Amino acid sequence: MSIHEVLEYLPHRYPFLLIDRVLECVEGERLVAIKNVSYNENFFPGHFPQRPVFPGVLILEALAQATGILSFRTMGEKPNGNSLYLFVGIDNARFKRQVSPGDQLRLEVEITRVKSRLWCYNARATVDGVIACSAELKASLQEIKD
Repeated sequence: MSIHEVLEYLPHRYPFLLIDRVLECVEGERLVAIKNVSYNENFFPGHFPQRPVFPGVLILEALAQATGILSFRTMGEKPNGNSLYLFVGIDNARFKRQVSPGDQLRLEVEITRVKSRLWCYNARATVDGVIACSAELKASLQEIKD
């Protein structure tokens, strides 16, 4: 999926869109996407000026965005203005490698369980084949109420 297709499945926009391309999507199973990490990211001047590091929480958010695309593709739907797909849980998150400008994050998510509106995933982010982050993620499709 190109960035144009990604934009159809995620409501996020700059500066919070963290998926650049989807390389592989097997609906109901797994998705592989990439995030190109650029020195021009708006948080690098403060995280950290002497040695820029991509924040771990944003790696988790990028993985959560990948789960959103996979969930919508699996449901055969696109987001609408009546609901939000929300990140609701993180278990066993581990950070193994720093991510720096110039790196390309490979985001891999795999569905482990779906129960009603709750989706569970195994997720990992790698750089050059080395694990940067791994976690178990949970997300839920929630109706927007006035």
